[in-house]
Amino acid sequence: MNVLVLGSGGREHALAWKLKQSPRVKKLVCAPGNPGMARLGECVAADLADLKGLADLAEKLKADLTVVGPEAPLVAGIADEFARCQLPLVGPSRAAAELEGSKVFAKEFMKRHHIPTPDFTACADHGDAYVALCAVEWPVVIKADGLAAGKGVRIAETPDEATAIIEAFMEKHELGAAGDRVVIEEYLEGEELSFIVLTDGKAVLPWAASQDHKRLQDDDRGPNTGGMGAYSDEGIVDAGLREQLLGEIVEPTIKGLQADGRPYQGFLYFGLMLTRDGPRVLEFNCRMGDPECQPLVARLESDLAEALAKTAAGELASARLDWSSDAAVCVVLASAGYPGKPETGKLISGLAEAEKLAGVTVFHAGTRLEGGRVVTAGGRALGVTARAADLRAAVDRVYAAVEKLHFEGMHFRRDIAARGLQKLQARR
Repeated sequence: MNVLVLGSGGREHALAWKLKQSPRVKKLVCAPGNPGMARLGECVAADLADLKGLADLAEKLKADLTVVGPEAPLVAGIADEFARCQLPLVGPSRAAAELEGSKVFAKEFMKRHHIPTPDFTACADHGDAYVALCAVEWPVVIKADGLAAGKGVRIAETPDEATAIIEAFMEKHELGAAGDRVVIEEYLEGEELSFIVLTDGKAVLPWAASQDHKRLQDDDRGPNTGGMGAYSDEGIVDAGLREQLLGEIVEPTIKGLQADGRPYQGFLYFGLMLTRDGPRVLEFNCRMGDPECQPLVARLESDLAEALAKTAAGELASARLDWSSDAAVCVVLASAGYPGKPETGKLISGLAEAEKLAGVTVFHAGTRLEGGRVVTAGGRALGVTARAADLRAAVDRVYAAVEKLHFEGMHFRRDIAARGLQKLQARR
């Protein structure tokens, strides 16, 4: 197969890394790619907002499969453009991708199809939002309706904080059109869980469970980000919880989309809160998670290219995914200023030394080549990922690799997978 991977972040590097291992992949092309992806295959310039241009590129490359990493092209309708050109692609239609493209749509969809989610109020203007704040219990979660690169969800502890968030989103338009509408949502206590499935609209193939760490600082402090790290091991969910998630959340979602005339194909990400009253859906993503993808592909034993080809062909029922019993951990190295305006152009050192460590892969997320040297080019620069026989060993290994790396302003969380380690300790 000739495979085209669209995107330039850590998730796309991880997908390309796993696809490259398949004996079925003859040629791998990444658009636009990054310096890490360039070591795996050819990187070509591309504008991810130019859907026709991307379809023309796939046609020119004779791509047997196109894998879309980021959400923006999917929400914009790249799957519809590729379908029109009869080009195989993994990813949902524009109508189905509205699950991620609009928080208001997603919440109303869940309410309509009886999918458990926190109570909410959707607000079309700032006047509605200020009125809604008069009837909430504190703290409260405020979510921008549209795509905001992981920066559109904020927790308000007080009325003053909530008012400032509404003003920033809806009056000052700090997130652009994404903040024109908001969801004011009940705050839930519990543990977050990322549960991702592959589906062709009929069959569903669940991935191993993982846990993201969205807050910027240790102990879940600071602002939300696109994700500062993630881990995956066999202890995150047991068989009973997995069956509950599939029966009470995943299946009703897939059937609800089908019933609404929005059949879904591709990766579907369920961002969950495990509460005392059971799992609740906080958000949907219409693509693979980032940084969850990195530890997941590190544990995946199956041929990813084969599973994705069957997804695009509507033949997923004949596919399976096998997982290593090992654990894997990803730690994101972020630039100074992230999640606001990140500093870029900082020389990265230690890449070769870090990757010499057994079980370690450094995925490029926001990097570029400058004069033949790798420098930072975004807020999340690298996703250092390690696999080991158990979670403790994976954590030790990933942080040993992090210590080899450096760039000016580099910061990262030191408590990735801490909850998993606590669970291990409790079981002993």
